Amino acid sequence: MTDPNSTPLIEVRDLVKHFGSVIALGGVSMKVHPGEVLCLLGDNGAGKSTLIKTLSGVHAPTSGSFHVEGRPVSFQSPRAALDAGIATVYQDLAMIPLMSITRNFFMGREPLKGFAPFRHMDMAHADTVTREEMRRIGIDVRDPQQAVGTLSGGERQCVAIARAVYFGAKVLILDEPTSALGVAQTSMVLKYINQVRTKGLGVIFITHNVRHAFAVGNRFTVLNRGKTLGTHTKDEIDIDALQNLMAGGKELQDLGAELGGTV
Repeated sequence: MTDPNSTPLIEVRDLVKHFGSVIALGGVSMKVHPGEVLCLLGDNGAGKSTLIKTLSGVHAPTSGSFHVEGRPVSFQSPRAALDAGIATVYQDLAMIPLMSITRNFFMGREPLKGFAPFRHMDMAHADTVTREEMRRIGIDVRDPQQAVGTLSGGERQCVAIARAVYFGAKVLILDEPTSALGVAQTSMVLKYINQVRTKGLGVIFITHNVRHAFAVGNRFTVLNRGKTLGTHTKDEIDIDALQNLMAGGKELQDLGAELGGTV
């Protein structure tokens, strides 16, 4: 169980991001603790993508504070965020389908052997690590040299998450990891997210699917038009109330009254 008094892995307070005259984030506050899945819910245009890119070092915030393990930070690049232990797995996964599972797993961080200028990738070691890391999450990769594009969508998501965990992530930001998956593949990914949480990592699970969030989440933060509408634990809110909060229940009620109860 997460200790609410522990130092958060990530905490942002009144985070604001402007693009010229456009206010993309208008004061977002949230935090995630070790061993916790924080679900960030919001409809299209709520500000989820901007928040992800701000947390991962793509955008610098206009104002507000950002702390990692209690220390104020100001990331100048995604590499700086990654070095601080914040890994983001985007929807497109940044994988090359025709390259092998191993090559995708180690992309940009290939283990080398030999002496300069003749150093080359230690493929045998990389294959062993890839096979072992996938086995840990219940995926049997008989040939790590097979193209990653031959895996199912759920398996590719798990490869991307396993890669981030292996390279030392303390916080995983998962951008809609179940949005394009079927039921079985979604189940695979949600089980792995829970497995990652039990290792003490913090997970920020961005989604618009309340049921997927409720299956693995410990706390739920709802974004609407660039602002947080509040954070609730699973004990404090049920699925229907969370759905209404995310979808703007009051706005729908007002519209229903305006249209004579047809909504």
